[in-house]
This record gives sequence, C-alpha cells and structure tokens, in this order.
Amino acid sequence: MDKKNAIESLSALAQDIRLDVFRLLVQAGPEGLHAGDIAARLDVRQNTLSTNLAVLSRAGLIQASREGRSIRYRADLEGMRALLGFLMEDCCGGKPEACRPLLDAIACC
Repeated sequence: MDKKNAIESLSALAQDIRLDVFRLLVQAGPEGLHAGDIAARLDVRQNTLSTNLAVLSRAGLIQASREGRSIRYRADLEGMRALLGFLMEDCCGGKPEACRPLLDAIACC
C-alpha cells in the first residue's frame, strides 16, 4: 500500500456511518451481510447506505458480490491488513519484535 491509498482508506473510515458499517461487517465475518440487513441493523436509509458502501468499496475496505437481486457485502480483511501494515511499516525503529505485544493485543481483541 502506498501513502495515497492509505489516505483514501483512512478517509473512508473517518465518518460515522462508514466506520459503523465496516465494524459491523468485520463482526459478521466471512459470510458478510446483505445491504438490507446492514441498513436495518444500523437504522440507515438505503440510499445513504449505498453511497457509503461505494466509498468503502473504492477504498478497498469492503467487497461486494451479487446474489440474485441483492448484494452481499464483506469486510476486505486483506485491505485492512495492508492499511495496518502501512501504518506500522517502520514500527519501533526497525525492531518489529518490540511491537509484538501491541499486535498480539490487537489480534486478541
């Protein structure tokens, strides 16, 4: 990931609804959720949700797949790993073992 992509991803997450959507999709796991289910769980209008899903998708944070007449969304964990990797690329002055406790704590949350 480069700086431009990292800024786009962080910008996408820097909004209430989009952050809630991403976290909900992370909680949903690999099966993801249909757009209607996301809208219902977050009490968001469909057209508002659609716009926010597009922003998250362009930022590489979610993936969509069509299932008949509906669309299922999933968190793109590889996209999030790339972002976290970029943010921690030079962790601890070139001593990544010093960051291990932080990474372990994140993984356990």
